[in-house]
Amino acid sequence: MNVAKPPVWRQIQVPEKFTFYNLHQLIQLAFGWSDDHLYQFSPKGYGSHPVIAIPTEEDWEKPDMNAMKTKLNKVFTTEKQTFNYLYDFGDDWSHKITLEKLVPDDIKSPVCLAGKGACPPEDCGGAWGYENLKVILADPKHEEHVDMKEWLGLAEDEDWDANYFDLDEVNEILKDYK
Repeated sequence: MNVAKPPVWRQIQVPEKFTFYNLHQLIQLAFGWSDDHLYQFSPKGYGSHPVIAIPTEEDWEKPDMNAMKTKLNKVFTTEKQTFNYLYDFGDDWSHKITLEKLVPDDIKSPVCLAGKGACPPEDCGGAWGYENLKVILADPKHEEHVDMKEWLGLAEDEDWDANYFDLDEVNEILKDYK
């Protein structure tokens, strides 16, 4: 994810026969997003091919591969191979996906192995908007502080912790995904 301080990342072990659509759903769950926007996978982001996404009738340009049909093991073949996941074409959340290791065991369901940082809230304006949101939330005297806490659904005595990550919480969310 294109956020640096603190960094935001998740390490997820997934079955090799999952599709890119399954991977998209797992990313959404692991980051606490609600799957409200379009997405695509590609080797290096915008302009690189093959583009893997779900084709729609509104597409100006059809993706090269259908995310619902393309299995991860057909694209990810070597360790350290990278791919880009772009979510929300307005906010431009760009994630670098790295195949860290091919595991010989037959993985039945996904599991989050590690992570760091709170996921930026959906629709906060991309990396720039998230950085701005963190500044606003860190300053109780900021003119937008109360409004942003309300927008996030935080109680008056609650604070946003950009470092928050709970591995058990993420795995509880992922446990029923097959």
